[in-house]
Amino acid sequence: MNTSRRTGRTWRGAALATLLTAGALTAAVPQAQGDGAARTETAVASTHPADGVVETVVRVKVALPRSFGARPEACDWLSYLRYRSADGPGRPADADRILVAQPGILEGAGAFDSVARDTVARAAEEGRHIEFWALDRRSNCLEDRTGIASGDEHTAVDYYYRGKQVAGRTFAGYVGNGQLGWLARLGIRQTVRDEYDLLTAELPDQTLRRRKVLCGGHSLGGVITGYFAAADFDGDPATTADAGQNQCAGYFALDTTISTSLADLSGSVPGDTNLPDVGIGYTAVQAGLDSGVLPRSLSAPVLLNPETMTLLGIAGLGAVKAPDAEADLPSYLPSNVNIEATNRFLFSKDTTTFLTGSPAVKDFRLTNDAVLGALLDDNSVPLAFLQSSVGFFDGGPITDKNFPAANGSSSQQQLFGVEYKAIPAEPHGPLYTWRDYDRVGAADDPGHRSADGTPFTSASKEVTDIRELARSLAEQPLDFTEQYFPTKLVTDIELAGSPQIKQLVVHPDGLTANPTLTVLAGDGLLAGRIPAGLHPVVAPGYQHLDVLTAAPVQNDGRPEAVSTSLAGFAAEPR
Repeated sequence: MNTSRRTGRTWRGAALATLLTAGALTAAVPQAQGDGAARTETAVASTHPADGVVETVVRVKVALPRSFGARPEACDWLSYLRYRSADGPGRPADADRILVAQPGILEGAGAFDSVARDTVARAAEEGRHIEFWALDRRSNCLEDRTGIASGDEHTAVDYYYRGKQVAGRTFAGYVGNGQLGWLARLGIRQTVRDEYDLLTAELPDQTLRRRKVLCGGHSLGGVITGYFAAADFDGDPATTADAGQNQCAGYFALDTTISTSLADLSGSVPGDTNLPDVGIGYTAVQAGLDSGVLPRSLSAPVLLNPETMTLLGIAGLGAVKAPDAEADLPSYLPSNVNIEATNRFLFSKDTTTFLTGSPAVKDFRLTNDAVLGALLDDNSVPLAFLQSSVGFFDGGPITDKNFPAANGSSSQQQLFGVEYKAIPAEPHGPLYTWRDYDRVGAADDPGHRSADGTPFTSASKEVTDIRELARSLAEQPLDFTEQYFPTKLVTDIELAGSPQIKQLVVHPDGLTANPTLTVLAGDGLLAGRIPAGLHPVVAPGYQHLDVLTAAPVQNDGRPEAVSTSLAGFAAEPR
């Protein structure tokens, strides 16, 4: 059993922790950038264990074309989290290698915090100084992190729900579809253009990019990287210095593939109607987005919407500040239809409980860690793409969670995941705590089992430290989750056969032009559907999010697989 989460590394002193508030930033320093655009780079303060890694948030002004129409001024900036070794060079161009990562669907740059830090630290231990850039989609300019950046969950709730000012600002509310007209044009073309413009602004020398930059991403980020690799950015296919493949020395895919097909990502077989796609579907969808008949950002009335994405960050605050204290967040939150429906969906043991709302989550005594675990652990949350393996409930009796799918059912595993779901059994009873990943299987672990005798989990199935997950959710200036994911980005890729999207794949050989590292979660979205010939590194026990969040030292004492593989890939000669 692992007793040291970061061998050879020390925790920050308590004095430093008291100086830093979640997401606090030092003063931004504008820097001239090329043709008069602006750039700021700002230090990110965190209570993260000392690991020799420096984190900053970088913003570069790259205005959208006028054709996008009216949008907030903040949306004319591109942002990313920059991770580098404290002992390494200050200039990106002087780094040994730079990994540039595209986020997945409903995912922001903050989700890469653990894997970015651990990859940079792992390389530094071997004497190499690399950087990791976690990109934020342009649409994340619409998010308001002010309440979460306060560092206190009560203050955050008061800010988002009760009109309380924080840092002189009042929450303006979540942005409605009618205010997102410009988002109707933010598809795959602009997304890959944004990556190219950012790279050329930050690393103007194309030959340096070709030698040092590794391009990749997580989940949908692998497909975006595929389109980037096949793109041409100057409008002349005969000149290839600008081609996407020539901005990268290699590619990396984290629980995804470098592809231009959603079918490759899901492992499904695309339908074949034997009818040519003449682009009518694309034109109709674009008209729907332009008019607002179709939602311009991906959202659902329960669980997947800006409000519930914000609640994940608020839950992270409690787990950072007082992980073992009894949580009052479920009762402190106001009651509304979205929160009530989401709580029922996530915390109902069966259909009857979901329909009646009793017992409700507020009827159970939970620590702040247990609240966060219930929201994101693979033995609790029913949506596979939101799952991580962060431990298990502790402190009282546990029962099967058979909603929305019964444990042991083999149907819809790709949607709900493969692990049995569990829930506390006694409302108004004991204080339920959380057993972190490295305490599962310990001598005092009761080893909870399902009604059919199946163990809910084991040490080999738990890989992510819940405290690191909490910091990634609560302390990052760029969100872990994504509140306003552009619908057009998905519809563009779904309509890959249309002439309008086909024309973006100018250099199809770009997808295989460079070496590729593919790392797959053993229990993730591609489990059992691993594409042939990719020779992937498989991380056993990992879920879809674990490839980004797993702890640097695992329960078997070995270094974390994803960051180790990325650091090794970055060290290979090009």
